[in-house]
Amino acid sequence: MTLPARLVPLLEQFDFAHRRLSDRLAGPVMDSGNGTDVPVGPLTDDEYLWEPVPGCWSVRRHADGPGERAALLVGPGTWGRDASPAPHPVPPPFTTLAWRLSHLTEMLALRADHTTGTRSLTRDDHPVSGDADSAVKGFDSAAGAWRATLLATDDAALDTVGHSAYPYGSDPEDPFLDIVWWVNQELLHHGAEIALLRDLHRSHARPEPLS
Repeated sequence: MTLPARLVPLLEQFDFAHRRLSDRLAGPVMDSGNGTDVPVGPLTDDEYLWEPVPGCWSVRRHADGPGERAALLVGPGTWGRDASPAPHPVPPPFTTLAWRLSHLTEMLALRADHTTGTRSLTRDDHPVSGDADSAVKGFDSAAGAWRATLLATDDAALDTVGHSAYPYGSDPEDPFLDIVWWVNQELLHHGAEIALLRDLHRSHARPEPLS
């Protein structure tokens, strides 16, 4: 199938954002932004679960219960992600790298399912990773599922309201083209947050120089 012309730049933007974040998480190098490769190590469990301030929302073992100001942990199995039904806490809790990566992965995987899949998956079906390695692999798998969904999209679908039936956003009320744009901005801005958290953790872990 020929990709709709309107979708081409959005797919290119998605691929760019996914590659930048994937390289930032896994290494061995990342693009500095000007085409120069910068060495970067793979995400560690310590970074993944690091809580830089008190009261963070993160991913936790169900056995330990939700974090401060969270009402529940979403996700099946051993691990879940801090959450609360609306109205959400104000001001919003600071979220860890693990929380943000889990949120992105779930969004991509479930939107793919609710567009070209079973249209049935919920947050209670989507696994939450408790370690960095499986989280990065899960993110790449979800990004691949969403990309396959985009490749299966024709021009008519871009204008179809409810082409995506994803239940945790405005998808049932918006044309699919708007949803594609929204997913890109989610990936771009959460990817930037995740990159910044890696930088902060590196600086936090570096020993103070001797005077």
